Amino acid sequence: MLEWSVGEIIKKWAKLTPDKVAFICDGKPATYNELNDNANCVAHYLQEKGLKKGERIAVLTRNCEEMLDVFFAAAKLGLILVPMNFRLYSKELEYQLNNAGVRLLAFHDSFTDNVEPVRSSTKVEEFIYIKSGASDVPVCPGWATDFSDILKDFSADEPVIDEPVSLIDPITILYTSGTTGAPKGAVLTHLQTYFKNFQIMTYTNMGEDDVYLSTLPLFHSGGLYIQTIPTLCRGATVVTFQQLDPKDFCQAIEKYKVTIILALTSIWRIIIRSGELEGIDTSNVRVVLGGGERTPVNMFHELERYGLKMQALFGQTENSCMMVLPKKDMYNKMGSIGLPGFFTDLWIQDAEGNRAAPNQVGEIVGRGPVVMDGYWDMPEMTAAAITDGVLHTGDLGYQDEDGYFYIVDRAKDMYRSGGENVYPAEIEKVLSDHPKISDVSIIGVNDEKWGETGKAFIVPKKPGDVVTIDEIREFLDGKVAKFKWPSHVQMLSELPMTASGKIKKVELKEKYGATLNTE
Repeated sequence: MLEWSVGEIIKKWAKLTPDKVAFICDGKPATYNELNDNANCVAHYLQEKGLKKGERIAVLTRNCEEMLDVFFAAAKLGLILVPMNFRLYSKELEYQLNNAGVRLLAFHDSFTDNVEPVRSSTKVEEFIYIKSGASDVPVCPGWATDFSDILKDFSADEPVIDEPVSLIDPITILYTSGTTGAPKGAVLTHLQTYFKNFQIMTYTNMGEDDVYLSTLPLFHSGGLYIQTIPTLCRGATVVTFQQLDPKDFCQAIEKYKVTIILALTSIWRIIIRSGELEGIDTSNVRVVLGGGERTPVNMFHELERYGLKMQALFGQTENSCMMVLPKKDMYNKMGSIGLPGFFTDLWIQDAEGNRAAPNQVGEIVGRGPVVMDGYWDMPEMTAAAITDGVLHTGDLGYQDEDGYFYIVDRAKDMYRSGGENVYPAEIEKVLSDHPKISDVSIIGVNDEKWGETGKAFIVPKKPGDVVTIDEIREFLDGKVAKFKWPSHVQMLSELPMTASGKIKKVELKEKYGATLNTE
């Protein structure tokens, strides 16, 4: 039995570098010793409440040190943590709490009104109230324990555990964004967590002196497993915010001498347009990760103007950060999402289950020690996603002659027009460079002549602007084949998004798919 846990990370660094700053949120620092002491206090509280190895506890907070205190406390005891999306409504929280069988929920004060309704409709027995620092929030209700009291009333000594924690034990259940159907809980183990840490360290060549600017929420696979936990495992420093503000983000780069940054395309778009990067000293930044399949080429060039050379990366909750484009290939392989990580084996599989030839479109599949164990309490969904240890990502792509990967689209988003396969992401990527377009999403809709055709949903850069179908066709002319051109366009003020920045195409199809207006 591999007796070891992720809780050892802060325990070890608390001994090696106790006064080193581990985590900074909204300017408030926490050392490794403080992080470990607080996690131990929480662990003793959880033991007093009778929680046993394998039981589930959840957190509903914005980014904060307290969330990590609960995470590491759970890791030390062998409990399974369920980080919850703070944007969820009560009914959505209820589903996940019941699906995971959660016994305890820690929540930020600002979410008290969301938690109150689920008390009677779930099996959650205990609640922890965490102060966020926000104004005009409810006081700690009588049915919850104030987190600050836990730190005062319980020991900071290492907890004595009844049952050893193994590396193959689950540590988290991360719910997918739910772009299709009910969210699925991806189960990750302590061992997979360590391999994710090692993979990120390898990508970034991370050292103890690095400062990683974290832009994603901690309930998200990227915020937890690509940014925060790998950084703490290496003994480095994480900088983050409860709510991301472009000015705070840019000033943090200079103030904390940030060396590593990861941000999604949607975040970079906001940062660039804010103008806050102007005059910021980015000379300490040596690694910039981000982008993805919908990142327009001009964004890479815009960031480079500020001294930020972004490497594209690709991943999903089930297999986070599975590949990155090496720095040496940023220009000669522009558009590629890179090569598989050190602990990931990936390839393209055709419809018959064979490895595809170079430049042949197929599904990206993979295996390795960073792939999830499966979906919580969903054996059929797990069997569909993982076959003989191979994860089916549902993403379509191809490899060039040199083995570099390129994303085409999600398999479910492809549509057929006149007998031809059309991949919306290809057209979306081109349209992202249109001077009047801020964001765009394309879906397939029924068409009497062609079977299906494309409908583009456009968010203009300037509110009130209109992009006509003729303007779209003119812009696409000479860039993509005519059968791929959308036939319909609809202007929106915003696109429906998941917490991870993915567009909810199912929602677009349900709400607008049958409405073929060209306004």
